[in-house]
Amino acid sequence: MRLWMVVLLTLVLAGSFLALAASAPAVGTAAPAFSLASEDGTQVSLQDFRGKWVVLYFYPKDGTPGCTIEAHNFQRDQPQYAQRNAVVLGVSVDTTDSHKEFCSKQGLTFKLLADTEHKVVKLYGSTMTYNGVELAARNTFIINPQGKIERAYTSVEPNKHSQEVLAALDELQKSQK
Repeated sequence: MRLWMVVLLTLVLAGSFLALAASAPAVGTAAPAFSLASEDGTQVSLQDFRGKWVVLYFYPKDGTPGCTIEAHNFQRDQPQYAQRNAVVLGVSVDTTDSHKEFCSKQGLTFKLLADTEHKVVKLYGSTMTYNGVELAARNTFIINPQGKIERAYTSVEPNKHSQEVLAALDELQKSQK
């Protein structure tokens, strides 16, 4: 094979690998493990919730209109998540102090996790750039009690997303009985 063909093939394969590395984990695969600080400063790990359904949602920024609506809806529906043996975890690249203020101001009682190093948002293929700043993209993953991804949502609509997730949990839990 000619050298230019080897170089071209190498670049194509390398590009494909990088694209895969940046993509979201596939439905049916093990959810990537993580441990992040929450709004109260405690470390929260995915493994802490084995035996429960986990709604892992990524959002761009504390206090912005869409993120506030989405958080309010998840908060409003907390009793319904509890009935389904599910916990909601929010992740953004904001700091724990920002999360603490957001939770206090908005009356949020579920955990918000600070991914200031952008590691978890990248593991879950949930990054975007807005005005030159890397933020978490508005994606959600439903993780089953055994730690596998059951559903993945990208570019969600904040107004209806919590209801969409609750309906998916109902469907998933019926199919596993």
